[in-house]
Amino acid sequence: MSANSEIAEIFDRMAKMLELTGANRFRVNAHAKAARVIREQTTDVTTLDKKELTKLDGIGDGTADKILEFAANGDIDEHDELTSKVPEGVLEILELPGVGPKTAKLMWEEKGITDIAGLMRAIADDALLDLKGLGKKSVEKIERAIEFQAKDQGRTPIGRAMPLAERLVEAMRGVTGVERVAYAGSLRRGQETIGDIDILCVAKDRESAREAFTSMPGVNEVLASGETKSSVRIEQGSRLIQADLRLVEEDHWGAALMYFTGSKDHNVRLREIAIKKGLTLNEYGLFEDDGTHDTPPQSRGVHPVASMTESSIFEALDRAFVVPELRQDLGETQEGWEAPDLIELDDIKAELHAHTRASDGSMTIEELAQRAKGRGFHTICVTDHSKSSTIANGLDEDRLRAHIDAVREANQNMKGITILAGSEVDILSDGSLDYDDDLLAALDIVVASPHAALTQGPKEANARLLRAIEHSLVHIIGHPSGRLIASREGFELDINTLGAAAKEHAVALEVNANPKRLDLRDSHVRAALAQGAMIAIDCDVHRPNHYDFLRYGVLTARRGGLTKERCVNAWSQAELGAWLTSKR
Repeated sequence: MSANSEIAEIFDRMAKMLELTGANRFRVNAHAKAARVIREQTTDVTTLDKKELTKLDGIGDGTADKILEFAANGDIDEHDELTSKVPEGVLEILELPGVGPKTAKLMWEEKGITDIAGLMRAIADDALLDLKGLGKKSVEKIERAIEFQAKDQGRTPIGRAMPLAERLVEAMRGVTGVERVAYAGSLRRGQETIGDIDILCVAKDRESAREAFTSMPGVNEVLASGETKSSVRIEQGSRLIQADLRLVEEDHWGAALMYFTGSKDHNVRLREIAIKKGLTLNEYGLFEDDGTHDTPPQSRGVHPVASMTESSIFEALDRAFVVPELRQDLGETQEGWEAPDLIELDDIKAELHAHTRASDGSMTIEELAQRAKGRGFHTICVTDHSKSSTIANGLDEDRLRAHIDAVREANQNMKGITILAGSEVDILSDGSLDYDDDLLAALDIVVASPHAALTQGPKEANARLLRAIEHSLVHIIGHPSGRLIASREGFELDINTLGAAAKEHAVALEVNANPKRLDLRDSHVRAALAQGAMIAIDCDVHRPNHYDFLRYGVLTARRGGLTKERCVNAWSQAELGAWLTSKR
């Protein structure tokens, strides 16, 4: 785990433990905010001094002192003190849906429940029913949540969640009386993993909409079905995913979409802006603050200033419209912020990282090219694996030379698309490449990628990648960190140094669009762009349906602030060709 990740995890735990021990809300929120800020940093915060730390939004003097304490000692005294007070299992209980801090605290202090196993015993003995706020239905929900957690640990990758959400949206559109439907939440923001799927719906007949949603094919369990919200667990392959249907009024659509899209921190910031302007913002709209806070304005018949569209709310707050992917509370709500013209899916005109049957792909050169041509691409680069990737049937020198000839022949015979001969060349553990320079020079494109020794420490890993970037014949660094989401952490990248070097040597850093990778991640893209680097978005095609991964790469790149001009895949054929040949 990287230093930033470790420190962020400590602050997350401290926030939860402070809440469990009854600390004031300000202290809890300050620690939670610090965790998020630290996790987003691309520079190792332990290398910063106090002045540099306090320049970070959300890091005050006290938080900075704790970071410096960790840098010096490898831990934080306050964290140790809280850990001695709060049993580890109580934090695990707090992660269960339906169990808030107050309930977890009651279970712990009044029933002595300090872990999931103890909670299961208490449920079996009906020992929770006398706790304040816990009725039979609440306990049953907790029991189901434990069972669900045991079956399905962790969050759902976007590559699984998005097709399911799209299927749910399409099915709801076909329900009589449904006038509007869309997915929201972290999925709409393009996050790499998803908790629950949130579906918003406007329907003339709410009962029919609820019935249709809760009886969808694949629904494993109906958790709730009420006037405005229904929740189900639905099968997606071997997984169960929770999906929530929220029924809203047409007049409140924009406000509801904004609220349920999030992020939480972005929404909090907008509410703060509203308050400063004498307004109040909630899921029903933006309202004039009339000083009555006992009941919400919509329940008193107050007409909203703006509510029907998200853009109208941003406009009423005197703020630029923020696309969902950038709603991260990273400065996008500040006065004077200008929205970047982000890369769009249709901007992509070339796939620069793709495999055929020559290594571990399933298509011939011609089949690969036909698929790319069908998507409107002007260029496809054939980049089969190099010899060190034996598990992927990597090509030795003789096979590669023959493969180059086959690609050239296919390019001559196929009209309407340019087929380039390349290779995904292994970056060996010392940073050298898998072929000699003479053979690399014979290729139209070199995608240099790490595949082995992925447990190297930060110093060795970054030196390895830096050497590859500095190689005069390399065009792209493929999936630079080597991570696999929820499976392998990959390298801790010094992205600022790598990004600056990539700019200097005219090398693009890749966002690998495979939803198991999404490498570079969004924060890396943001930092690399700040250093002036170019970005490639590639599907790493091995199968025909892998071209469909492109949207996940684009979403990740948009979260990092990528524009069309900085993405090599969006360049014209002439621009792309000029860059590729400039390295020869």
